[in-house]
Order: sequence, then structure tokens, then C-alpha cells
Amino acid sequence: MVGVEDAVALLSSPLGGMDAADLRRLGRALREEERVAGAAVPRPSDELIAEAVSEPERLAAHDPSYARGARRVGALLRAARDTLAAGGTAEDALWTLWNGTPWASRLERAALRGGAAGRNADRDLDAVCALFETAARAEERTGGRGALNFLEELSAQDIAADTLGGRTVRPDAVQLMTAHRSKGLEWRLVVVAGVQEGVWPDLRRRGSLLEADRIGSDGIAPPLSQGALLAEERRLFYVAATRASDRLLVTAVRSAADDGDQPSRFLAELGVEPQDVAHRPRRPLAVSALVAELRATTVDPAASPALREAAARRLARLAALSDDGHPLVPAAHPDRWWGLYEPTRSAVPLRDRDEPVALSGSALDQLANTCSLQWFLGREVKAEPPATAAQGFGNVVHVLADEVASGRTPADLDVLMARLDSVWDALAFDAPWKSRQEKDNARAALERFLRWHVMERGRTAVATEQDFDVTLAAGDARIRIRGSMDRVETDAQGAAYVVDFKTGRSKPTGDQVVHHPQLAVYQLAVREGAVDPLFGGRTPPAGGAELVQLRLGATRREGGDALPAVQRQEPLTGEWAQELLATAAGRVLDERFTPATGQHCTHCAFRASCTARPEGRHVVE
Repeated sequence: MVGVEDAVALLSSPLGGMDAADLRRLGRALREEERVAGAAVPRPSDELIAEAVSEPERLAAHDPSYARGARRVGALLRAARDTLAAGGTAEDALWTLWNGTPWASRLERAALRGGAAGRNADRDLDAVCALFETAARAEERTGGRGALNFLEELSAQDIAADTLGGRTVRPDAVQLMTAHRSKGLEWRLVVVAGVQEGVWPDLRRRGSLLEADRIGSDGIAPPLSQGALLAEERRLFYVAATRASDRLLVTAVRSAADDGDQPSRFLAELGVEPQDVAHRPRRPLAVSALVAELRATTVDPAASPALREAAARRLARLAALSDDGHPLVPAAHPDRWWGLYEPTRSAVPLRDRDEPVALSGSALDQLANTCSLQWFLGREVKAEPPATAAQGFGNVVHVLADEVASGRTPADLDVLMARLDSVWDALAFDAPWKSRQEKDNARAALERFLRWHVMERGRTAVATEQDFDVTLAAGDARIRIRGSMDRVETDAQGAAYVVDFKTGRSKPTGDQVVHHPQLAVYQLAVREGAVDPLFGGRTPPAGGAELVQLRLGATRREGGDALPAVQRQEPLTGEWAQELLATAAGRVLDERFTPATGQHCTHCAFRASCTARPEGRHVVE
């Protein structure tokens, strides 16, 4: 639709108007549509196009049969220009153009009738919906950039069916093109794919969205007849079929349903009985799959020696260097194959057995309960991705909660939101709507924190962001646990409670909280004297630890959504926490980092290289 695109581009200029050069360009665009469609009717002059866009009412002085089409086009384009000039978006202009044409009703009628014409109408409607959806997404993503920028974005997209975007290819490469572009060319093998009824022949009436190709001095020219369209499609199929010098392969599919896809009537005109293939033959559809199949064939004891040798020769050909000195398929060379080298081992141990094993609460959970390989790759190899916006969300809420608890900031929501506004733009979100959504979530989390902070719970805060670093024995190892407690509280009996704020979207189950590793580490640290300076140098009795879920509301029985969900771990009993530490330290000292699957895999950054996941499993035998 050259004319429409050109017109929208002109009408979206900064001044919202059109000069003489613009009008001439619009006239050339409309005439180009007529030329492509093959309409043999007189063209409207540039003067008529100018009057149609600037002052459609002036066309009343002309012959109605001569000016009717230009007047309709001009009035529609003028309405689109007015929409843009009034501050409308590219999507608004598209709706103006769409609603002003009879194309929508024609497509609706064709779709409801069904059959080949209905399927073609469905495809056209899908394309129009995709265009409007692209315009809407562009507005949401950028906050409005204008019609010119939207058209530029569409022009930059790589469309497989775009016959205007020619590219240079090697002479020995497979060439993919339309039947129109194959005219005058020849190959030994030609494949004409998708020869379906309704697609080939395509008997839809040709023309543009605004049907400017039918405007002539004698009024509206009649469209081509079905017979003329069928003859044109048959000539085009003849062109495609005669491009082959040695072998021609024509493919189509047949649906079991009567109204499904059916082979084209042109197949019966080839003079060869079509061959039905009930099942798709096993063929690799990607280069990597081809290399894998060839590799498997070379070592398959059930394959004949000739077949194995042929597979090896094909691999060697794929791995050979091209004219520019680069391999055609690098993965075909044995130097790039997995499983041909012995596993490497380091002479330097990961941890010195004479030194304590340093662990944190989150590290303990990964090593003992989830995946030790994830801990090794993230903590030791330092391969974790950069901090995400979700982590930034949690850091900001934690800092503000600490400022309120320490008295540096008053317990006032407006003050906290002002502090939040000052740093929020530094967080990187995927889209503006996501930033707004997360900011609303942050406000709700701060509201829950303030209500929890001021409510009477029988305890008082004695420290916030309390660092700890203690060493204790667990099994045959010495373990150094260190970290920071979000909040330490005490009650009237002098017991110590540790509070850990959480800002995640999910929470552990009740059974998981009972043996929560991070809370257990906090309690072990209290037992080993980490908070003694806060209690006059004495070790306070343990009161337990709890998770305060600021993003998640409490149940109705516990106060409702206005309060955060609180999950409590009672004071430690038994030796399960020390056993957990001993297990984690043993895996570090013995360097036993084996993968384990579970819910944690959903957010793991190493799934693509993990042998416990289908996407990361490599077959080496």
C-alpha cells in the first residue's frame, strides 16, 4: 500500500501540512499503485490530488465521474491529517483510514462465507490486526513518537515476503524468492512449495486499501474478472515451474477436513500423478541437527561401512573452509565436539581444609537444599548476571525500612514516597508500565511495613542491619557464617528475636519455614554471641526468628492485606541446623557440585548449560 504509507508520512510532518512537492509525491505514489495493479485507466492529475487533500469541496466544480474517486481519497487523507494535527497517534490515524474504507465490511463478509476466499480474508484481517497491534505497542513502549517514526520502524523490519529488499547471495547457495522474481532465471532443481487452493491460484481482487487504482476519467473502473485473474495465476505458476532445468518438486498439503487446506487445481495440470506422503520423513531441519545426525551415523555400529564413510565425508565437507577462509559449519569439525577430551581437574583445592568454610544463609540453602552447582557457578565462578530490577526493588524497600526503624526518617508514608521518588528512576525496568506497576507495589509494601512497625507486638527494636561474623564447629569442619540481620528485637523477658524482611512474590510453606536455613543461621549467630553487645555483653535467650513478607498481605485472620504476612520459626531444637551446615561444608570441601532440579530452576541463570535440564544436556556418547 504505497499510497497510504506515503500519505500518512506526508500528513505527519511537523507542520501538519503539505506543500506542492508533497502533493506531487502523493500523486506519484497513487500512480505507482495503478501501474502495479495494471489498471489501464486515465490517472487523476496532481492538481486534482492537491484539491482532494487540501480542499475536497472544490472538486464539486469538476466532472463527477472524473473527480469522485479523488474526492473520496482526499477527504479520507484530510481526516487522517486532522487526526495527527490534533495530537492523535499513528494508531489513531490508522483507525481513521480503516474506518473510512469499505475494505473492513468486504473482509468481514468474505470471512463469514468461509472457503478459500474466507481463508484469504482471515489472513488479511490477521495482517491488519498485527499492524494495529504494532502501532499500539509502539505507543506504549515509547510514550508516543509520531507517525513518521512509526513508519520508519515498520520499514526497518525484515519481512521475508518483501520483494523489494534484495540481498546478495553466494552463487552456490539456496535461493528463496517469489515466482515474480524468478523470471528469467534457471536452476537445476526448483522447489515450488505450498501450492494450495486459495493461495495458488490467489483469486482475490487486486488493488490498494483506498482503491485509488480504479480512479479514472470515466469514473470507477471495473475490477478484473475471476477468469482473468485465474489466467494470470496460471501464467505465474508456469513461470515458476519452468525455472527448473533438471528436476522440479511441487509440494502441497491436504487436510482431512473438507474446509481445510487442499492442493491447488494446478497440480492436476502438471501431467504427473501426485505422490501422497502420509508421514513426514525424518530429516534434520537445522544445521546443528544435521551435524548431530551425521556424527551419530559415523559411530553407529548398525550402519553399513559405506554409509558411515559417506557421513564422515559429508562432515568433512561441512567443516571445510570457504573462499573467505572461514569454515562453512564450524560445529562439524571434531575440535568443536563435546566429549572427546578428558575432564579437567584443578590441582588447587577450592577451599583450604585447614581454614573455616565461609557460608551465608542463602549459600547454605543453595548448597544443602536446592542446587550446589548453582551456588558454585554463581558464587565461586562469579557467573551470575547483573542485578535485576526486582533486586533493586528489594534493596530500596530495605533501605527505607532501615531508615524508619533507626529513626533517621519519620514513619510517614508521604516522606517515604518522596525518598522513593528520588531514587526510583535509577532502577531499570523493561517498560514504563512495568515501572509504574512496581512503584505501586513498592508503595503497598511500605504501607504494610509502617502498619507493622507501629503496631503493638510486645517487642522493641534494638538494632537494624546488624552485621555478624561467627565461627562454629559442625561435624568435622569449622564453618564461618556471616551476614546481616535486617532487624533485632527483644521482649519484656529479654529474649532476642531476628526479623528478616522479604520483598519477593512468593513465600515458603509452613513446613519450609520450620527448617528455613537462613533463619536458622541467624539463630545460630545469636547463640554464638553475635548480638551480645546489644544486650549488655550477655548472650540473650533465643526468642526465634521470622520472615516479614512486605509484598504479600496477611490472611484475614491475621489482620488482612493491610499487614504483611509474617512467618515465624521457633527457637532451634535438636541438631538439624548443625547437620545442615556440616552437609554444606562437606560439599564445598569435597567439591561435590552436582545439579539438582526443582522450583529454583525457573529463575536459574545457568539452565542452558546445566546437564540436569533438557536444554542444557549434551549427548557425548
